[in-house]
Parts: sequence; C-alpha cells; structure tokens
Amino acid sequence: GKKDFLYRDQLVSLAHREQVALYVDLDEVAEEDPELVDAVCENAKRYVRLFADAVHELLPQHKEREVVHKDVLDVYIEHRLMLEQRGRDTGETHSPQNQYPPELLRRFELYFKAPSGSKARVIRDVKADCIGKLVTVRGIVTRVTEVKPMMVVATYSCDQCGAETYQPIQSPTFMPLFMCPSQECQTNRSGGRLYLQSRGSKFIKFQELKMQEHSDQVPVGHLPRSISVAVHGENTRLAQPGDHVSITGVFLPLLRAGFRQMAQGLISETYLEAHRIVKMNKSEEDELGSGELTEDELRQITGDTPPTLPPPIAPHPLPPALLGPGEPPQLHSPVAPPASPLDVLSAGQPRSPPPTRPVPCGTFCQPPGCAEGGAADRGGTGPARG
Repeated sequence: GKKDFLYRDQLVSLAHREQVALYVDLDEVAEEDPELVDAVCENAKRYVRLFADAVHELLPQHKEREVVHKDVLDVYIEHRLMLEQRGRDTGETHSPQNQYPPELLRRFELYFKAPSGSKARVIRDVKADCIGKLVTVRGIVTRVTEVKPMMVVATYSCDQCGAETYQPIQSPTFMPLFMCPSQECQTNRSGGRLYLQSRGSKFIKFQELKMQEHSDQVPVGHLPRSISVAVHGENTRLAQPGDHVSITGVFLPLLRAGFRQMAQGLISETYLEAHRIVKMNKSEEDELGSGELTEDELRQITGDTPPTLPPPIAPHPLPPALLGPGEPPQLHSPVAPPASPLDVLSAGQPRSPPPTRPVPCGTFCQPPGCAEGGAADRGGTGPARG
C-alpha cells in the first residue's frame, strides 16, 4: 500500500510559509530507531542542525505552488540565489566568507519533544553532567522579559569592492567585522570597510525567563534555586509570571565573547535553551469555559428538565373578605420602604449597597470610601517640608 509520512502535511505548510515551527516527536522517532533517540537526547544541539539540514533539503520537493514573498528578507534571499546561480554557470569561485550560511536561507524553526518515558528533573538536579543534553524541568515562572529581536546572521557590504560578507552569530553578544576579507580587497590592498546591512541580516524573536523550583521541591532549610531559560521564535509569549510550566530544552553554558572569553576560566553561568513549553496550570477562563455551549451540551442540559413545573408549596394569602375590616396584610418584600421626608433631611437619602462580584484569590480589594479619604488627606493643607 501507499506509505504514510507523518510530517508530510507539516513540510508542505513549511514550504508554503504557512507554518514556522516544526516539532519533532521523539516517541515517533523511537518507533523507527530507538538508538537515534538516545543520541539526540545526549547531544541535542548537534542533532538540531542535522535535522534542520534534512528538512531544508526536503522542502523544495513538497512545494506545490509558488510562494508569495512575505517580507524583505525573502526578496533579498531570492536575488542572492539568482546571482549565485549565475556565478556557478560562469565558473566563478567564492571565498568561504561570501558563501551563504544555512541559517540565513532557512525560514523555519525546528524543536524536539522529549520522549514520554523521560522524567522531569528538579532544578537543583540539573548539574554539569546535563551539559548539552535534552532535559525537562518543572517549576514556576518568576520573571519574563520583553520580546526583543536577536540577530542570527549579520550581513556586511564593502564600500570598495561591494562584496557581501556573512557572519553567523552563536552567542548573545558578538564583535562586528570591520575589514573586508574578500579576495579583491586583499589583492589590491584597498582596505575596504564593512558596513552592516540590517535588511539583509536575519533576526528572530528572543525572550528570557526566570524559572524557580516549587516549594515541595525545596529541602527543609534551603533556599529555592532558579534557572535562566532562553526562548526563541514561536516559543515566546507562551508563559507569564506565576505560571507553573514544564520546559524541555538543552542545558548549555553561557559563552562570553571578546576579552571576557580570554579571562573566563571556569564556566559558572548556564542556561536552558527552550524547545517546548507546556503550562501545567489552567487559567480562570479555561476552568469556567469561555466558549459557547454546543448543541449536544444544550440538548443534554435541557433534556433532563421536567415538561411542567410542580405547583407551589407555599400557601396562598387569604382573601380580604375572610379577614374582615381593616388593612390587608402586607407581604414581606426584600425592598426597603421609602424613607420619610424627615429622615431624608436628618440623615440623608439611604444608598443601596453596590453589587459585589467574585474576585480571584490574591487580588487586593480597596474598601469603599478609602480612595476619597486618601485623596482628601493627600490634598489637604499639611505642614510643608523644607
């Protein structure tokens, strides 16, 4: 029969630029090759590049129509590929600095889902033996930074020869290039200067999280530990401070650049490069069900109600003819009787209490009247402070 490919639909969406992130489930990979899953968990950073290269080679085969350009970088890459193809036809040679890095041509992101058999670790158990491995950590998010652009590939142009130079960036900081490394500038000794081209460079979304271990994971007498989490691309904006999350990622050391790298010595700063973020707690809207009821739910609710309501059990009031002369009895009403004019002049018009609404736990509620009194106190004539 016809073989069914699990990721064919996702590859078509990636080729048509309808999808950005591709999540590879390691449980599905284990059905074909269990040893490959062990190798991925031991050296995840390396296998991300290998899987991304394989996906990049398969994308042209799954393109069913012409893709409309979405941004300036798409047009830029297409023009550069056309120039490279013309150079190949004429037999020209290019220096390694002028070749296009694979990170610039890829317009997708690849992440791994941890195997279902792997156990989540405590933050204090993530130590030096986990460097480079795919680990899953549970905790609570304490701090979230704003989403900022992060440069992945820097593109420079020379003011003398016009050649383009590409610099892949692997760390949060980098040292820009200044001198042109092209063969023409080195032969003529023209000393061309490089200028950064922002529209030809590639940027991705970047966000940093601070995750702290749960209270039940902290031993008695110890302080809770935290870990920094670097989030890229489509994984950003998935967690907020106070969320209980389970993060799968690669545990890596934080490498310094420039003069700090020369005097770095022991590596004490580490971080977790997030591949998958799962929220463990449900929000109030999810618990209450913000969506509308379906027809089946309405039929199930209305199907149990009786067709007619039972007669009331409370006795009816007696008619006035049986009570004799006098005022008819007044039934109890929750509405307060209107105040007399004398009461209004002496005590003022009574006010009904404002309607109350349930407030989530942990929300500060200011009692009525405090805001007015505080504003009056602050605006009063107090002693001036010199």
